[in-house]
Amino acid sequence: MPFTSCSSLRTLASTVCLVLLSGCGSLGSTADKLAKGISPYKIDIVQGNVVTREQVAYLRPGMPRSIAQDVLGTPLLTSVFHADRWDYVFTLQRQGSEPQARRVTVFFAKDVISRIEADELPSETEFVSTLRSGVRSGPMPPLVASEEALKKFPPPQKAPAAAAPQAPTPAPAPVYPPLEPAGL
Repeated sequence: MPFTSCSSLRTLASTVCLVLLSGCGSLGSTADKLAKGISPYKIDIVQGNVVTREQVAYLRPGMPRSIAQDVLGTPLLTSVFHADRWDYVFTLQRQGSEPQARRVTVFFAKDVISRIEADELPSETEFVSTLRSGVRSGPMPPLVASEEALKKFPPPQKAPAAAAPQAPTPAPAPVYPPLEPAGL
């Protein structure tokens, strides 16, 4: 009798496994779709100097190097071998969109701007509009409390009248040992 119950239990377990495995084939395409729809969160990667169209338009050949640094900021790349060239590079990588890369190169001759080479740059408003913000759209909640809501809170307590402020007592001057022995 124990032999037949073990045999029937094995048969039952095998049948259940086969039924469950046959269902996996039909769930495979659904599972693939679900796996493709779920992806890990990737942060936006912003590197370099943001240089806008207005900043480059302000610069003119003949301006000193210090003005260029005031307008554009410290260059991302400077080279010992190319002391008369500053490179401003900006990259932005976002999940679900193509990476953006922009380059501005300022050339100097005798510490004044000689020429500027730049990629197509956005205006400041165009760049700001591309930034994501956590601000939710929709109506703002009312910031006014009704009389019934105010009655739920205890009335404010009045602070006790403060006594006239006293002048702080000065701390005693610290005494330090002499730096050199006496008598030299």
